[in-house]
Amino acid sequence: MLSLLFRLGKKKNTLEDTVLLIQEGNKQLQNELIEKYKPFIAKTVSSVCKRYISEQDDEFSIGLIAFNDAIEKYSTDKGSSLLAFAELVIKRKVIDYIRKEARYPHTVHMDLAEEEENELSQSKIESDLSIEDYQRKVEQEQRREEIVYFQQLLKEFQLSFSEIVDQSPKHHDARQNALLVATQLIEDEELKNFLYTKKQLPVKQLETKVEVSRKTIERNRKYIIAMAIILSGDFVYLKDYIKGVLHS
Repeated sequence: MLSLLFRLGKKKNTLEDTVLLIQEGNKQLQNELIEKYKPFIAKTVSSVCKRYISEQDDEFSIGLIAFNDAIEKYSTDKGSSLLAFAELVIKRKVIDYIRKEARYPHTVHMDLAEEEENELSQSKIESDLSIEDYQRKVEQEQRREEIVYFQQLLKEFQLSFSEIVDQSPKHHDARQNALLVATQLIEDEELKNFLYTKKQLPVKQLETKVEVSRKTIERNRKYIIAMAIILSGDFVYLKDYIKGVLHS
C-alpha cells in the first residue's frame, strides 16, 4: 500500500490509479468516486432507456450498483480504461433489468384504477412485442455494445474491427491454430502483460511455447491479438464466436 502511494505521489493520479487504491480497501475514496461519476452513470443508463434518467429512477440504482461492480472487478490486464469497462457493465446490467421487468412485472397492492391501467399497459406490451421478440432485441443490443467496446480496445493496439474481419485466416485449421496461440498467450501472465503493456504480440516468446511457426504467428498477428483480447475480456457473445471456431 505504501509503495503504491509512493509511486502515485510522483505523478498525477489517473482514474485507474484511484481504482487500484479502492481495490486495496479505501472505502472513502470509493464513495467519493461513485458520487463524482453519478452524471456519467445517469447518462449511460439514459442511453439504454432512451429517456431522461434521474437518481430517483430504479434504473439509476441498477446503474449505480453496476458502476460499483465495475470498480471492484476492473483490472488493467483487460487493456481498457475504467470508464469503457464500466459503460459496458452498466449497459449490460440495465438491459438485463429491463428484460426481467418485462418478463416478470411487479406484483404490488394498488387501487382498482391503477390495477386496470397496469393491465392495459401489460396487455399493450404483450400485443406489441412478444417475449421472444423482446429477447432478440435485447441480445442484439448486447452484441452491439460488446462490439463497440471491442473496437475501443482494438484502437489501443492500432487495429480496427474491419482489419480483423478482412485478415482473419481463411482456413479452419489456420483459425484454430491462431486461437490456440491466443489461448497460450493469455494463460501466461508474463506474455499477457507484455501484450497489454507494449501493445505488441510477443512473437519470439510465443514461438518457443507453441507448435506453430514464427512465420505463421506473424502472418496472423492481428487476428491472434484480437482473439487474445476477447478471451481475456468481459465478452459473452464474442466468446460464443470463438467456441464456433473451435467446434466448426
